[in-house]
Amino acid sequence: MTFFNNIKEIKYEGKDSKNPFSYRYYSPNEVILGKSMREHLRFALAYWHTMTADGSDPFGVGTYKRNWFGRTTKETTKNRADAFFEILSKMNVDFFCFHDVDIADQGNSLQEFFDNLDEMTDIIKDKMKEYDKKLLWNTANMFTHPRYVNGAATSNNADVFAYAAAQVKKGIDISKKLNGDNYVFWGGREGYESLINTNYGLELDNMARFFHMAIDYSDKIGHKVPFLIEPKPKEPMTHQYDFDAATALSFINKYDLQDRFKLNIEGNHASLAGHTFEHELRVARENNALGSIDANHAECQLGWDTDEFPYDIFHITLAMYEILENDGLNPGGINFDAKLRRTSTSPDDIFLGHISGIDTFARSLRAAAKIKEDNFLENILDKRYESYDSGIGKSIVEGKESLESLTKYALEHDQINVESNHLEYIKARINDYLV
Repeated sequence: MTFFNNIKEIKYEGKDSKNPFSYRYYSPNEVILGKSMREHLRFALAYWHTMTADGSDPFGVGTYKRNWFGRTTKETTKNRADAFFEILSKMNVDFFCFHDVDIADQGNSLQEFFDNLDEMTDIIKDKMKEYDKKLLWNTANMFTHPRYVNGAATSNNADVFAYAAAQVKKGIDISKKLNGDNYVFWGGREGYESLINTNYGLELDNMARFFHMAIDYSDKIGHKVPFLIEPKPKEPMTHQYDFDAATALSFINKYDLQDRFKLNIEGNHASLAGHTFEHELRVARENNALGSIDANHAECQLGWDTDEFPYDIFHITLAMYEILENDGLNPGGINFDAKLRRTSTSPDDIFLGHISGIDTFARSLRAAAKIKEDNFLENILDKRYESYDSGIGKSIVEGKESLESLTKYALEHDQINVESNHLEYIKARINDYLV
């Protein structure tokens, strides 16, 4: 059964194409800086926004019209899988991501949920083979059900901790079964609503215990999959324990998780934390912890996690520059954790939204590659920090100076000339690379 009979395979047709169902900038096999665009970008589709979203928001019910709803829940979940792989195939996208609850009904017990997952992952495994698609990462939804109202690994209730552990064990089993490239932890409610009634230290210690259990189990079953933490500062909890990249890295290092844990950085979450996307990528990269990304855009006028498809080429170019400096994301990738607007009600918009996001990243890759080839930003940094290449600066970097020696130097060199950064010119030049 097919669900998008009016949609043909999306192909690269060049920037002058007027066909809305074509790539104007993404040419998968085109080689840039020694790798194909397909290798650089490793695009993935998110099962939740693509298949289970209904267009609802905090102020209104769903608006999307979908043709995969069956007579029963099980029929619907199977139809969704068929439709999803049809989308992946026609979009020419290699990877996908999902939460456990996206692909299977939770039923009336944990065992029933596991049975449903077994059945659906059998189907998905066959689909992966049929369409030659790969699992970028999977994760456990430990935030939607009322049992997780106070968190999962950080819950005050030990029974909830145990239930969450069972859910993650199953998720790691699924990752091995489907040969997943990564496993993600997004702490949807791992944080506090109010500090007044929170044992902050115990909750963080328990979350670390939880992650070490995941490491131990994945090693035990011979599936040493990379684990990724996805930072987010707020929403749904007042304060999330993985507030931003720096906070998550502090946690990883404190609890000796750095050998197995990296970060999955999301654009919208960076905005919520008061950062740019490229800032969060830089923090992760400089700490050898950039694992994968969730590609989306924040509508900052609204102030919540809007998950728009990315379209800001300036900032995505700077993000792609960080990825190039990281020598890519493999085994991570670029997952479109992006949803259609509530007013984009047609099934065709699933394709149009993803085409827009894919072409945004393809354009940004091209621009970032030119910036890198020209050493444009590298030359700016070299010039700006050249005082550390010789003289007293070089001596400071080499650890040869002390407060006493620097005081003596400063007394003899107290007439200091601080040069202009020419920041306006730099930003204007970056715009030139985008055209």
